[in-house]
Amino acid sequence: MRRAVSVRLPAALATAAVGIAVVVAMPTPQASAAVGSATGYATQNGGTTGGAGGQTVRATTGTAIHAALCGRASSSTPITIEVTGTINHGNTTKVSGSSCNTAAGVIELKQISNVTIIGVGSGAVFDQLGIHIRDSSNIIIQNVTIRNVKKSGSPTSNGGDAIGMESTVRNVWVDHVTLEASGGESEGYDGLFDMKDNTQYVTLSYSILRNSGRGGLVGSSESDLSNGFITYHHNLYENIDSRTPLLRGGTAHIYNNHYVSLHESGINSRAGAKAKVENNYFRDSKDVLGTFYTNERGFWQVSGNILDNVTWSAAGSENYPAGPNLASTTTTVSIPYPYSLDGASCVPDIVRQTVGANTGLRVSNGSCSPQTPPPTTPPPTTPPPTTPPPTTPPPTTPPPSGTNLSLGASADGSSKASGTSYGNVRDGNISSYWSPAGSTGSISIKWGSATRVSRVIIREPSGTQGSIGSWQLVNHDTGAVLASGSGAGSISFSATSLSKITFKINSSGGTPRVGEFETYAS
Repeated sequence: MRRAVSVRLPAALATAAVGIAVVVAMPTPQASAAVGSATGYATQNGGTTGGAGGQTVRATTGTAIHAALCGRASSSTPITIEVTGTINHGNTTKVSGSSCNTAAGVIELKQISNVTIIGVGSGAVFDQLGIHIRDSSNIIIQNVTIRNVKKSGSPTSNGGDAIGMESTVRNVWVDHVTLEASGGESEGYDGLFDMKDNTQYVTLSYSILRNSGRGGLVGSSESDLSNGFITYHHNLYENIDSRTPLLRGGTAHIYNNHYVSLHESGINSRAGAKAKVENNYFRDSKDVLGTFYTNERGFWQVSGNILDNVTWSAAGSENYPAGPNLASTTTTVSIPYPYSLDGASCVPDIVRQTVGANTGLRVSNGSCSPQTPPPTTPPPTTPPPTTPPPTTPPPTTPPPSGTNLSLGASADGSSKASGTSYGNVRDGNISSYWSPAGSTGSISIKWGSATRVSRVIIREPSGTQGSIGSWQLVNHDTGAVLASGSGAGSISFSATSLSKITFKINSSGGTPRVGEFETYAS
């Protein structure tokens, strides 16, 4: 860190010793869920629903949170954990079980899925204790405060990150949380909201990040470029030195945020990252957008932003500010989901009325007017089934009408990874798959005569969803591109007669796998 943060709030009181007894309420007879619905990139790749549809338990200690995870029938059994009170080192211990992988001194969400953690009652405070998400998917964190998590000094937790995600994380929605520190790296703190090592499809909304040297990063180094598809909207960044956020590769959508007192730099797009930055309000800050501290430049598409007392440094080596004449360096940042923009002039006011924990979970309606969202779904009238759901989630793409023309056809492609087969993409078995020898490659379905096709579904095996990046669907007979995009799922195009159709993977996050390459006439 380059300078100390001028902290405006008093440091947290020393953590009191608390007993570590597990306190988990009996499951409620009705299911519960997060308030409202996920937004932004968390709605993609099958969506983010957390523990919706599962049982609800109440926890007043970190140990109780771990016990709730470990008490599930499987690591993917949906659960909502309602948290109240103060969670700290004194009441957070490791709990063992076949459906969890926990640790002391941190809330460990590791190798699990389908979990909601939501603050209730008079509030939930994680005091000097971070939340670590690793090798996990479909996670919601809502209405909690996380403060003063340290990587040095005592006590330490989660590498100094309030919320940290790493190692193949997919679909996380963090909403109405308050993340704060009491200084920068020299005082023992790191990032408030960090993502690295193949973390994708994340939304941070209606949250406060303040009094820290580092807001958060996407990618831990210039070579960690497997992260992306992140949305930041209606957040308050206040009294931060830098990283609001730092982007290394990937795509980010940043809109309707209020930035106040960014001391060194703000949105730092580098190493080929692309950021769509629209209708934000920047006040009393320096170098709010650009590429900083590196020559590996990123890109940005800007519109509708307001700069209020923003200063800019001179451009030079490892310093490429976007201002003072704020202009786009790319026009190709496309957003795949619907969203409503508040006017930038009202952002300070709508953010003030909606952000952070314990503020009523209010949101904007796109017209600068706060409202309280209803629960995602009404609770069922009957208890959830006592038998655990299958560990393999159902496909997110609805089944098409007609016959899968790939069944009984032939398949070939580019070099395949050891242990995989071209034929695995047309055998009707989602658990078997083809994978290219590297991070890119192509797989084809072919017939002995011309066959009419107008729809393709690419399905990924369970646990690998989101690894496929950009792709093209090609008529192998003519070389014509039928469709292009990113991510697996359903692909529709004009009906075409052909004898061979090729799915070409041009980029990926990790090793892409195709479980089924389905083709349909309609």
